[in-house]
Amino acid sequence: MNNSPATSAPVIGTKRTILRAHQLGDFEAYAAMWTDPVVTRFIGGKPRTREESWMRFLRHAGLWSLLGYGFWAIEE
Repeated sequence: MNNSPATSAPVIGTKRTILRAHQLGDFEAYAAMWTDPVVTRFIGGKPRTREESWMRFLRHAGLWSLLGYGFWAIEE
């Protein structure tokens, strides 16, 4: 029996933007973004370590595969 609603984030695209699942190649930029105090100032209040970013990054795939919803990576 398969209770999994989805295996990956759907891809949604417009002329200027694509919403898609995170990919391993996204991690370096993701980790760099979350170490920036300007980014985290109003989102959690403190920058993340690389390890904290890695754990959160892994959760993104898990949300989609287990619950059928979650976070997207955004491409301009």
